[in-house]
Amino acid sequence: MRAMNFQKLLVPVGAILLLGLAWRTGGWGGVALAGGAIVMFLLLHFNRAMQVLKRAAERPVGYVGSAVMLNAKLKPGATLMHVIAMTRALGELRSPKDEQPELYRWTDGGGSYVDAVFNGGKLQSWEMTRPETPLEEDNTPAN
Repeated sequence: MRAMNFQKLLVPVGAILLLGLAWRTGGWGGVALAGGAIVMFLLLHFNRAMQVLKRAAERPVGYVGSAVMLNAKLKPGATLMHVIAMTRALGELRSPKDEQPELYRWTDGGGSYVDAVFNGGKLQSWEMTRPETPLEEDNTPAN
């Protein structure tokens, strides 16, 4: 949990250090340039998040084209936003709202599904389940 808090502080501390360095090297002009770069960085990330959510809003919740492909592409530590971008759909929340860890499910047209567990917005584990198919009877003649 401490690593997550450290990561949340890393970007603001880095921005402050960048602004301080810009002040030392270029005065107010340097601060303006560094501030513009920071704002551009934030706008790019905001724009990407909006594009991902816009694409996801156009598909059914919890749907994925292929659960097998999703299972193959998942990696531990991936963010929920990254998984939503891969599936182009919001996952179906299967755990109580606002409780950690969160469990999301993506199901494909064949009934296979992937259950993904996110803790603090990072992928912790996942499991793919395929629907059970009835065993076909052996129609070979007995000798």
